[in-house]
Amino acid sequence: MEHTKNNGNSRTNGSNGNKYGRTAGYSRSGASMRRTLRREAPSTIGLLADEQDFAAMRRYRTFTFDDHTTYLQQVETLLKSLSAQGMHATVALFDPEEYAEYCAESGLAPDTPASRSRFTAEIASAGATVAYTGQPIDTLIPLLVSRAVRRATWEYATMILAGLGECADCGKDVGHAAFDRASHLLLRILETSGPGTHHLVCSTPTDNEHLLAVLHTERDSTGPARLETDEGAEFVTVLAVGIALERPGGVVLRTSRPGAQDRVHGWRLIRGDLVPLSAGEVFSAYCTDADTGEPVAPESHVEYCAGFDLGADEPESHH
Repeated sequence: MEHTKNNGNSRTNGSNGNKYGRTAGYSRSGASMRRTLRREAPSTIGLLADEQDFAAMRRYRTFTFDDHTTYLQQVETLLKSLSAQGMHATVALFDPEEYAEYCAESGLAPDTPASRSRFTAEIASAGATVAYTGQPIDTLIPLLVSRAVRRATWEYATMILAGLGECADCGKDVGHAAFDRASHLLLRILETSGPGTHHLVCSTPTDNEHLLAVLHTERDSTGPARLETDEGAEFVTVLAVGIALERPGGVVLRTSRPGAQDRVHGWRLIRGDLVPLSAGEVFSAYCTDADTGEPVAPESHVEYCAGFDLGADEPESHH
């Protein structure tokens, strides 16, 4: 005869020893539990931001929208509904060309909602997204596009640095050394600029693109500058490209402090170093249209100042 040993861990009330079995007083229905889980599952929406992308998706029979304005209104209504239910929602930029390539490479039928959903999940995990916090769709779209452009710039700049290889003279990785130098220069700017709200722009030309990176930081009188991690990495990477390629880029810093005029400083990138511009050069650069070369009226309550010395200490700029 077989005996069962009771070690004190057996369950009663029909749980059959399963620690996830029902317990006394637990009577929530399966539907109720599913609603609870649904509220805790994040939602991602792939957004067709412009008319051209929207028109490209209309060739699919299962894509049933026929008007971009109505489509955007429905997306906004959906986002509001998800938010009202206490659910976290993010928006990703849906690119029809990338979608077609993704389906071809993955062996998926492109004319299905399931394939679009899978692609949206993929781009959300690796691409630029914006969390929905109640902002109007007209505000959300420019933010999403800007973030996507920043992401593409970062990836392109990273690819350039990764492909530079080792220095023929010293054997060091050129891209890594340039990134270290750019990080050092950014820290020197933030340390020397003092307290306030700082807006920095880095411009670096390459053979195929003109790279721009923007960085916003805040610093009080007692601590270091606070900056968003991704923005900082993007800025440093773009600056590093200019250092590694020895291209004639530059950096502009605008600082705002309560009760004072905004101050603008500038530097020219020369052979891996940021060389201060004079006040006149800063004024000329800031008050000239970059596309047309025409003069632009100076802003009121802005003081155009020479760039300050950042020092020439380590790490080395080039090898």
